[in-house]
Amino acid sequence: MMDWSSIACVEGPNLTLRLIKPDDAAYVHGLRTDPFYNSHLSKVTGTVQDQRAWIEGYQAREAAGQEFYYVIERKDGTRCGLVRLYDFDVESFTWGSWILDDSKPRKAALESAVLIYQIGFSGHNLDSAIFEVLNENSHTLAFHRRFGALETGHDELNTYFKYARARFEKDKMAHFSILESENRDV
Repeated sequence: MMDWSSIACVEGPNLTLRLIKPDDAAYVHGLRTDPFYNSHLSKVTGTVQDQRAWIEGYQAREAAGQEFYYVIERKDGTRCGLVRLYDFDVESFTWGSWILDDSKPRKAALESAVLIYQIGFSGHNLDSAIFEVLNENSHTLAFHRRFGALETGHDELNTYFKYARARFEKDKMAHFSILESENRDV
């Protein structure tokens, strides 16, 4: 049995990913209903209370090890985004629902991705991440290509990717070096 506490809160040089709580409902609802932030995500309807109820229901999936929904925070505790890991199987996981808001620090996309992969590869001991990006989401497509994710296919809506643990292990120290130098430059 896995020790979930090892992935409940994961820290990088500038960001922390911590598991979502019902008290985050207003923040999540605000991001998920803001057209600026949700244009590439599934649509959300309902109220803050509905979001709270969804988070409370999600916590059963978290306890079962089926899904992990994180709030991304700056080191001062300011929330600056969300990300979710799900669809775990014996070799891989999927991640998505990735939003970074205006209060994110520089290089937040790189750092949150590194922490996501650290959770999936080291925390869950999996070999690859598989995920899809809407074709119209040009910034995220470019990010994953630069990061080294391998395109495995596409259709009229999405581009599909696979990112291997071996590639992450090869590139991890370079990523952390960039993030740590970013921290020194601030």
